[in-house]
Amino acid sequence: MQIIAMENLYSLILTIGGGFFAGTLIGYALKKVVKLVAVVVGLFLAGLAYLQYQQIVAISWNKIPRLLQNAANALANATTQIPVFSSDHTASLAMTMFGIPLTGSMAMGFAVGFMKG
Repeated sequence: MQIIAMENLYSLILTIGGGFFAGTLIGYALKKVVKLVAVVVGLFLAGLAYLQYQQIVAISWNKIPRLLQNAANALANATTQIPVFSSDHTASLAMTMFGIPLTGSMAMGFAVGFMKG
């Protein structure tokens, strides 16, 4: 009977450790991607401002917030089509089969990886 308990303990430790490691890698990689996107968008906007300063192009800056709002609405509409984000709870029930140890340790790993990235 004690062998079964030790196997469950090893399984729990591997689940927690693996979830933390995977969460750390995902968080670290996501922060690097966010930084890269921010730099590219910043350079693009700086390039546009320079071209306007040189009077090569004319930019209507007051239209940009409306374009960003339209893009945000399109992204929100697109995410409702993804099964995990929809109101159907069958996908979320499948996710809970991984259990609290995996999801909790993955969340903590994600937070650590995102902070260190």
